[in-house]
Amino acid sequence: MKVSGKLNIMVVGDVLLALFAVYAGYSLRFISALDAEGTTHVKALQLPFFVIGVVFSSFLVELYNSEKVMSTRERVARIAISLALSFTLLSALYYAMPDISLGRGSFALSLGAFSLSQLLWHTLYSAFLNADGLAKKVLVLGTGNMAQQIGSLIRDTNHQHVLRGYFGCAHEIVTVSPLEIVGEGSGLIDAVRREKAQKIVVSLSERRGALPVSDILACKLSGVEIVDAPSFYEELTGKLLLEDLRPSWLIFSDGFRITPTTRMLKRIFDVVLAAIALCIVLPILPVIVLLIKVDSAGPVLFKQKRVGERERPFVLIKFRTMKKDAEDQTGPVWAQKNDQRVTRVGQFLRKVRLDELPQFLNVLKGDMSLIGPRPERPEFVAKLKEIIPFYSERHFVKPGITGWAQIKYPYGASVEDAIEKLKFDLFYIKNMSQLLDLLIFLETIKVVLFGRGGR
Repeated sequence: MKVSGKLNIMVVGDVLLALFAVYAGYSLRFISALDAEGTTHVKALQLPFFVIGVVFSSFLVELYNSEKVMSTRERVARIAISLALSFTLLSALYYAMPDISLGRGSFALSLGAFSLSQLLWHTLYSAFLNADGLAKKVLVLGTGNMAQQIGSLIRDTNHQHVLRGYFGCAHEIVTVSPLEIVGEGSGLIDAVRREKAQKIVVSLSERRGALPVSDILACKLSGVEIVDAPSFYEELTGKLLLEDLRPSWLIFSDGFRITPTTRMLKRIFDVVLAAIALCIVLPILPVIVLLIKVDSAGPVLFKQKRVGERERPFVLIKFRTMKKDAEDQTGPVWAQKNDQRVTRVGQFLRKVRLDELPQFLNVLKGDMSLIGPRPERPEFVAKLKEIIPFYSERHFVKPGITGWAQIKYPYGASVEDAIEKLKFDLFYIKNMSQLLDLLIFLETIKVVLFGRGGR
């Protein structure tokens, strides 16, 4: 699963720094971290809560956003905000659970030590990662539309790859700039050596009769990494390349293997978290019910038929956010930005995703999962299946309250949006795991807190 190697390394580094910071804080506070008996002042339960608090705060302020290149000033500002957030969260936790408290002096020193070391670590690591000399030199095999798309992707993403040019093949159309073509025909190995390429991305519009198999094999045996366009696109974007997706790639690529064990673990994860979530939100449910009743006429709950796993229909439950009988005149339509059918309370509920809370009942019932592709209405599914290839494949897993597409792409209200979201949904199904579900769950917390994407 390629979620983000950079994110993993940065998080591991911060965890180690947080552990170091606690011991450093105690050492500075008590001169020595050891008491007279030679045992540490730090209690076992103090470490994990401090680590979780500072890492979670860093996550909320997007210090682990691998798609964002930060200036030093922005990094300092984000770490300062994270410091304040960590202080608030951990202070509240220590007040509720005094036994895990570090003590005021040690707590302040530990936070200070962590923030300073985190700033140094993130600055050095980002400088190392984005150094020009460490970027992989890429040669794109092909000169057509697919090759042009891959070349543009390399330029528009981070500095981990650098485009060295395009190599033309027989019968391949040319849509890239001729000035960027570094060779053609049978001289692939020479072009690789001349451009010092470390990776070749095979991006031919039509491979039959055009793929220089012997030359590619010679490059691979020389130590050059060979990857096809869909795999490279997936690595850089976190979605699948529908424009060049072949059934053979879906069959033979890593992933798309959902075992009974995976489904069982996911179901346990769903039931436990949905039950906990319902207990947490139970006190605010009467308030939401009252606001909906006061704001507009109609039922509190909104029930709608959706398409579930293996295209079996089910009834989805939400808090009503639109006027009663909103589709009587229009029929089934996607919600638009500033939709006039949405009530005043409904706008707020949609913005902070509180209208989705009743779907925890769908999760407990087994119709939905916490994480998965969002369920669509049968009317839209029938239309999208006719237009979009592989659209039915998104129904091989249970739909979710939130998902990879929801955290990576804004609200969709068109066929074009459905295509983009399908790219993310297929990436999720291909790479489905407990780790990816946890990442999506944490990212969803940010979406809810900052009100992103709702309509």
